[in-house]
Amino acid sequence: MRKNRFSLVLFIFGLLTIAAGQAQKPTSQTTIPASNPNIAYVGRVSFTNPESPCFTYPGVQIRACFEGTSIAMRVKPNSGYFMVEIDNREPFKVASLENDSVVQLADNLDNILHQITITLAYEGYQRRPEFRGFLLDAGKTIPQLPLLPKRKIEFIGNSITCGYGTEVTDPNAPFKDETENHYYTYAAATARALNAQSLVVARSGIGIYRNYNGPKTGNKDCMPAMYTQTLFTDTTEVWDFSRYTPDVVCVNLGTNDVSTQPYDTGLLEQGYRNFLKTLRGYYPKAKIVLLSGCMLKGKPLEDVQTALNRVAREANEAGDSQVYRFDLTPADGSLGYGASWHPSKAQQYKGADELVPFLRSITGWEY
Repeated sequence: MRKNRFSLVLFIFGLLTIAAGQAQKPTSQTTIPASNPNIAYVGRVSFTNPESPCFTYPGVQIRACFEGTSIAMRVKPNSGYFMVEIDNREPFKVASLENDSVVQLADNLDNILHQITITLAYEGYQRRPEFRGFLLDAGKTIPQLPLLPKRKIEFIGNSITCGYGTEVTDPNAPFKDETENHYYTYAAATARALNAQSLVVARSGIGIYRNYNGPKTGNKDCMPAMYTQTLFTDTTEVWDFSRYTPDVVCVNLGTNDVSTQPYDTGLLEQGYRNFLKTLRGYYPKAKIVLLSGCMLKGKPLEDVQTALNRVAREANEAGDSQVYRFDLTPADGSLGYGASWHPSKAQQYKGADELVPFLRSITGWEY
C-alpha cells in the first residue's frame, strides 16, 4: 500500500509539473508595424510619424490581409471607437479607452489567410487616434496588400455624415463618442453597396458658410476653410490631393447654416458657389453631387434647395455637365430618431437606399 501511495504521489506531482510548465510557457507574437507596406489606409491619414499614423475624420479605414488564428491592433491609448470586419463575418465594434494600447480583435480563427477592415467610427478630433500596428500569431505575417475597390467616392458633410447618435433611439439623448457611428450612415452604406472606397471629410456642426448657431455673417472655420487639412482643426499639415482622386464627390452641407436664425441666403448660395469652384479645381473630372440633408423641412429646406439648384444650374449652363443635384427625403419620425433628433440608423439606411440608385444612374456602376 505504501508503494502504491508513493507512486500515486509521484504521478500527481508529475501532472502538476507538466501543467505548471504549460502555464509558464511564454506566448510569443509577431509584431507588424504600422509602416508595413502591405497595410492599406483609406481616408485622410497623417504619416508624420509612419510608425504611429494619426487620423481624425470618421470613416478612415485600415485594411490588411493576415495569416493565422488571431489578430490584435496596437493603438495610442484612448484612441476611441472602431468598427471591425473580418472576412465575411458580422461587423463588430471595439474601443480603445484610457489604458488600452492593445485591442484584441479576434482569436480562434481558422489558420488561413484572412482579410480585415478597421473603420474609425466617430469624430476623433479631440482624442486624435493613432494606429501602431498589428499583433499576429508567432511566425505569421501580412503577406500581401488587400484588393481595394477601384471605385472611389468622397463624402463631405456634417453630423449626418459623421453618424451622430446613430446608436441611440432617444432623440433627447446628448452626443457621446460611443454612440456616434459612421459605419451606419447613408454614406458608408452607399459605399458598401456600390463596392467603392470612401474618403470622408465631415464634422458635426459645420456648414458651408455658417456653422451651427453661428453669426449671420458666417464663420471663419466653416468647411471651405478647413477642407484642405489632413487632420481636422490642425493647420500644420495640408492634405495631398494626389493621394485620392474620387470618381464622385457628394457634398451634404447647409443643414447647420440654416438650422437657427438669422442666416443669409445670399451668403449661403455664394458659399456653395465658391466651394464648388474649389472642388472642381482639385477634381477636374469628378461627378459632383450637391445634396440636401434629411434634417431640414419647411422654409430652411426650401432655402437650401433653392441655393443648390441655382449653383448647379449655373455650373451646367457654363459647360460643367458633371454637377448634379439630389435631395434626401426629410426625416418625419416614422423611422425614429437618433441622439439630439439626428437621423436614426434606419433613416440613414433609407438615405443610402435613395442615393445608391441615383449614383448608379450617373456613373453606370452596377451593384
